[in-house]
Amino acid sequence: MLLRFGIPCIFVLIWSTGFIVAKAVLPHADLQLFLVARFSLTGVVMGCAALFVAAQWPDIRRAGPHLLAGALMQGIYLCASYWAISRGLAAGVMALLGALQPLFTALFAVSFLGRALPPQARMGLLIGFAGVGLVIAPKLASHGAGSLTALTVAAAMVSVLAVTSGTMVQKWLSATDLRVAASIQSFGAAMVAVAAALLLGTSRWDGTAVLWGALVWAVLVPSMVGTTLLMWMMRHGDATKVTALLLLVPPLAAIQAYVVFSEFLAPVQFTGFALALGGVLLTRSGRTAP
Repeated sequence: MLLRFGIPCIFVLIWSTGFIVAKAVLPHADLQLFLVARFSLTGVVMGCAALFVAAQWPDIRRAGPHLLAGALMQGIYLCASYWAISRGLAAGVMALLGALQPLFTALFAVSFLGRALPPQARMGLLIGFAGVGLVIAPKLASHGAGSLTALTVAAAMVSVLAVTSGTMVQKWLSATDLRVAASIQSFGAAMVAVAAALLLGTSRWDGTAVLWGALVWAVLVPSMVGTTLLMWMMRHGDATKVTALLLLVPPLAAIQAYVVFSEFLAPVQFTGFALALGGVLLTRSGRTAP
């Protein structure tokens, strides 16, 4: 019971800090270069942890899918979304587009895996997405449509499709020690980040305490703990129910922005948070039938 409710709660709290990290890092470093450091350090730390406990590593053939999952679920997802934010896409818009991911996962499950979503799951996804819209609406109104260029929106949608594909690949992976899997997947993400940094990034890195603190947090918490929890949930649960948790990320990110950056929260945003939470609970209460 504790694992069933405790792990999802911890996961969404951790995962929602991603937008806060991006906002904190943006004035101090190039975001693509930051992701190279984040993924590389995570791969090294998790690899050392796996070596310390003498965990078994997969051969090259079985490591390939892990590299692919990491490249999609972390590398392309964060590189594309961070690039869009650095090019002017409002974080609120990015969060709203990111909330489409559970809907894409459900569509994939129905179209390609032959799954049948029960009515309460479909209704839960729609209610949750409506709640996310209410949370983001004030930010959209304040930023206007100026940040909605074709390239930034395309990058945001690529990131959503990548994390959707990555979570599905994650579901199909063979059982591997979580430390080993996290290390391999982090290096898969790092390869994407290196390519993105060479093509799109700069060498900007001011070395301030804020930047180093954000890097330590990003490595230890979202990358190590958050990704490990996501892998665990994908192995022990239905993909649609797991990704439905991501509907809670934008509301929680808005609350964190209020606490950390003193951003205003309107009453309608609290209503949206309640709807998003209700939608997630409704989605996770249904059983997905073959």
